[in-house]
Amino acid sequence: MGLEKTTRMNFLFDFYQALLTPKQRNYMMLYYLDDLSLGEIAAEYDISRQAVYDNIRRTEAMLEEYEDKLGLFEKFKNRRRLIEDYEEGPFSEERTAELLERLKEWE
Repeated sequence: MGLEKTTRMNFLFDFYQALLTPKQRNYMMLYYLDDLSLGEIAAEYDISRQAVYDNIRRTEAMLEEYEDKLGLFEKFKNRRRLIEDYEEGPFSEERTAELLERLKEWE
């Protein structure tokens, strides 16, 4: 699994974990945060590796759907970019107006 996907899933999990069931949260924490393998999670819960895999894939799809609808991660990334741009300063009047306009887009 790629680092980019893992990072994205960790962010989505942070934003949307309250919308998941306890079982979904546990599997995602063990797989993505604790870096356990599917086999290790399956052994811990006394279920098949395939059952763990299916649950994690369904949960990933749910997290992506939440992001499509709510966009919390995208808004977070936009704020981070804006902060980075702001920290570059100093600003001309034109640059300040541009940053303010970007902020207004999020209202």
